[in-house]
Amino acid sequence: QVQLVESGGGLVQAGGSLSLSCAASGRTYDFSSWTLGWFRQAPGQEREFVASINWSGGRTAYTDSVKGRFTISRDNAKDTWYLRMNSLKAEDTAIYYCAADSSGYELATQILQYGYWGQGTQVTVSS
Repeated sequence: QVQLVESGGGLVQAGGSLSLSCAASGRTYDFSSWTLGWFRQAPGQEREFVASINWSGGRTAYTDSVKGRFTISRDNAKDTWYLRMNSLKAEDTAIYYCAADSSGYELATQILQYGYWGQGTQVTVSS
């Protein structure tokens, strides 16, 4: 079993910054080979891809709306990954979910590619 626990959500003014963390526990012996990601879901909308990072951290992918503002990173020694969010906008308001998969994808942008999910953390950006 694998558990993912997110932290770092909260309320921030537009233009501000926030960092999210996701820590994996349980069967994480091969964490350094996992593909990791972040998704978000705004009220009344479907869950959407935000960012993904490959096993080494050497490759990343972002949805267009966050490119240049958000940065995904990972620390394989701590079984943890992060999402740094700068220049936040009201439209970034959503529940943010971390996701992980051990299937061996280089990068993954689709919900169905991930086998493990966190419980979600609320990010609210006030305008």
